[in-house]
Amino acid sequence: MSDQKSAKAMGPTGNLQMKVVKGDFGYVLEDVPHLCDYLSDLPTYPNPLQFNPAYSVVKQYFVNVDDTVAQKIVVHTDSPRGTHFRRAGPRQKVYFDSDEVHACIVTCGGLCPGLNTVIREIVCGLNHMYGVNKVLGIDGGYKGFYARNTIDLTPKVVNDIHKRGGTILGTSRGGHDTSKIVDSIQDRGINQVYIIGGDGTQKGAAVIYEEIRRRGLKVSVAGIPKTIDNDIPVIDRSFGFDTAVEEAQRAINAAHVEAESIENGIGVVKLMGRYSGFIAMYATLASRDVDCCLIPESPFYLEGRGGLFEYVEKRLKENGHMVIVIAEGAGQDLLSESLQSMNQQDASGNKLLKDVGLWISQRIKNHFGRQQKISINLKYIDPTYMIRAIPSNAADNVYCTLLAQSAVHGAMAGYTGFICGPVNGRHSYIPFNHITEKQNKVVITDRMWARLLSSTNQPSFLNPKDVIEVHEGEEPPTQLLEGENCKDSKFATKDIPSMT
Repeated sequence: MSDQKSAKAMGPTGNLQMKVVKGDFGYVLEDVPHLCDYLSDLPTYPNPLQFNPAYSVVKQYFVNVDDTVAQKIVVHTDSPRGTHFRRAGPRQKVYFDSDEVHACIVTCGGLCPGLNTVIREIVCGLNHMYGVNKVLGIDGGYKGFYARNTIDLTPKVVNDIHKRGGTILGTSRGGHDTSKIVDSIQDRGINQVYIIGGDGTQKGAAVIYEEIRRRGLKVSVAGIPKTIDNDIPVIDRSFGFDTAVEEAQRAINAAHVEAESIENGIGVVKLMGRYSGFIAMYATLASRDVDCCLIPESPFYLEGRGGLFEYVEKRLKENGHMVIVIAEGAGQDLLSESLQSMNQQDASGNKLLKDVGLWISQRIKNHFGRQQKISINLKYIDPTYMIRAIPSNAADNVYCTLLAQSAVHGAMAGYTGFICGPVNGRHSYIPFNHITEKQNKVVITDRMWARLLSSTNQPSFLNPKDVIEVHEGEEPPTQLLEGENCKDSKFATKDIPSMT
């Protein structure tokens, strides 16, 4: 990285937030803030891990200061090196003495498998790796900073919580009052804040970081991104997603049994996916019993040639039964046409969606009831809250451990204003703005969606206007690699890797 040039970009609140380092051959490091950016002469301490017998056998355990992770790994011979992020992991020097650390953990937003595992591993990571004994749990989301009691968290308290669903800290939507939250952090003497939540929560975390920086406090703010829908960009996947796809199989299997056991049986399963259809897509691919998958990114229509009703009739005549999986955010434009649009939002600012599962089930019943050509038997299953409330599976438990430990290493090393997550398989520290500017969505012109269409044999349901819009959003041919096309179109963003 010779002849590097460092620049800082203005964040949305007007403060310095982004650090950009440029090097040779188009190398760009989008760095995360550090306490030293606004506090001078901070003392450093040897990392306690070098005296930990558990890590004595690990070669080169500490991350090199120049280690970065490429956002894009499929390139051409003449491609620039592109955007990189700082690699996560322990550093040789830390900016907090273990005895002075007073950490807190807060969970916000909806439930997701793995929340308790992340809490557990932050507490145990701080204690076992760094000797930190003072960790508080903030009760009930952001408003818990100023309106609720706290919970003292120790390795003994959190020992078995990973076996339970939900969050032992409680959660809520909204309640974000920046001044009151930072006042509470300052009054309690907290100097490390771990915030677990989705994109809305991390937007709040970014504002908290900016206020802490404005006040000149020695406080590290680390975000652990949480969304069961997998709609957070840049990172490979979000925790809880693997568990959600696995648990969704039970609902799909039940719908298939119901449909297959009766003449002209139709099983409809509604899965999570407000804006992104990853759970529905991967659950469909894993099941192989699904005949039609409907997601928010792929428009569809009901009536006429090539519509859903025609396809349902065709499948019933061929197989005598069918299974439909629909994401909760799919077809909301069709509901708005037939129902009065209320445009209400929840406390997190998310649009309140109408129940597309019930709606489409009733529309299918009404259609075939009017036609009187085929007598159908339809069963509707909505496993949403059952999936959200279960403990994480083995794969997610391991993943949550890595996320939690990466966050702990980053905070101890003095980094702040970041989220952690895997980028192309390597855990990295990513600036808040990268995950709050846009959402991760299924690319319906990508190979993964083509695999699904091949599996279900469903039509694309795209009319000529939709096809034009998709192709107009595509990037130049050099970008048309798997998972990298259409990033700025209304239908697209990066594909996530296989879960194998």
